[in-house]
Amino acid sequence: MRNRFDSQLELLNKELIEMGALCEEMIELSYKSLDTGKDFLESARAKETEVDRMESDIEGLCMKLLLKQQPVAKDLRAVSSALRMISDMERIGDLALDVVEIADYVKDCDEESKHFIESMAHAAGKMVSDSVEAYVRKDEVLAKAIIDSDDEVDDWFDEMKARLIEIISNRGDDGEMYIDLIMIAKYYERIGDHATNIAEWVLYYITGKKVSGGRDS
Repeated sequence: MRNRFDSQLELLNKELIEMGALCEEMIELSYKSLDTGKDFLESARAKETEVDRMESDIEGLCMKLLLKQQPVAKDLRAVSSALRMISDMERIGDLALDVVEIADYVKDCDEESKHFIESMAHAAGKMVSDSVEAYVRKDEVLAKAIIDSDDEVDDWFDEMKARLIEIISNRGDDGEMYIDLIMIAKYYERIGDHATNIAEWVLYYITGKKVSGGRDS
C-alpha cells in the first residue's frame, strides 16, 4: 500500500513540475509577443489548453490519493498543497494568455514603457520559476524569498501605472494603447501574486504552518 502511494505521489510531483514549466513557457511567449511584435497567439492558446487539461488531471489524481490512500500528516499536506497550487498555476496560464491577446495593441508604445513592462515580465516569470523550484527542492529559504520579492513587482506596477496615467493625460491620441499597457502591467503583477501563493503553499507543505492569507487575484 505504501509503495503504491509513494509511486502516485511521485507522479503527482512530476505532473506539478510539468504544469509549472508550461506556465513558464507561456510567460516567455507573452513577453516575446511584446518584444518582437510577432503573433504567438495560436501557440499560447494551445499551451493554455494544455494547462487546463493538466489542472483537471492533477486534481483527479489528488482526489484519488485523498479518497483511496487516506494520507496523513506531511503526505496529506503534499496533496492538499498541490490542489491549491494547480489553481494558481491555471490562473497564471490565463493571465499570460491575456497578455498575448492584447500585445499587438501596444506594439507602438515608447521604449521606456517597453523596458518597464519587460522588467515586470522577467520578475514575474522568475517568481513562477522559483516557486516551482522551491517545490521541487522543498526549499524553505527560496519560498520565503519569493514571498518577499512580491513587493518589488507591486512597486513596479505602482510606478508604471502612475507613469502611464501621466502619459495618457498628455497624449490623448494614444490613450487607449496606454490603458492596454496598464492592463498588461496589472496582469504581470497578478502573476507575481499567484507565484507568491504557490510559495506560501510550498512553505505549508514543508513546515505545516500556514503563512498569513494568500492573495486572490
